[in-house]
Amino acid sequence: MKKVKLLKIFMTILLVVSFFIIIQRGTFNDVSPQNIREFLGDYSYIAPIIYIIMFTFVPLTLFPDSALAIAGGMSFGIFWGSIYTIIGALCGGSLAYFLAKFLFKDLIAKLLKNKELFTTNKNGFILILTLRLIPLIPFDLISYGAGAFDIKYRDFFLATLIGIIPGVLVFANIGDKALDINSPAFYTSIIILIGLILSSKLLKKKIYKKGVNH
Repeated sequence: MKKVKLLKIFMTILLVVSFFIIIQRGTFNDVSPQNIREFLGDYSYIAPIIYIIMFTFVPLTLFPDSALAIAGGMSFGIFWGSIYTIIGALCGGSLAYFLAKFLFKDLIAKLLKNKELFTTNKNGFILILTLRLIPLIPFDLISYGAGAFDIKYRDFFLATLIGIIPGVLVFANIGDKALDINSPAFYTSIIILIGLILSSKLLKKKIYKKGVNH
């Protein structure tokens, strides 16, 4: 038990120090999808691995997942960009889930708003799937909440895998088409994004007003 506590303290210190180093150095200041694409271009064949690693550690940086997903589409095209983004999102979501479950459970449980969504719903799969279908709800917030409130990992993983597909496809498509912003395909991708945002707003309003059905 003592070793577990010491490990938690060590991991907490390590994460806090890493976070402040990132903030102090401004690692993510002025970072854009185009910058990320250029960065990945330097890694040739291992660029997909670098991209997945970047996505895995997004929960520790507060960097917007959507911007990284757009960069994935710009770098690898809509098909492979979506595949790599889904893998990276699952890795990053799992990291946040286990950090919340084993290290910061009490802290996150206290800080999380709308915690009744996690505490009143017994069907973890439906809950996470519904929340994942709303891109306006921060991806990492859902992951941390799921870990803090003991959603079964199997339910969390499967619901995340299925629920992020629409959003990933939309953002990867924007990235892919953004290489030619004057093309009709790019404007179509923006219209699809607007549709996703509007439907997301309606679903989010419904969820927070009525709660997710058990």
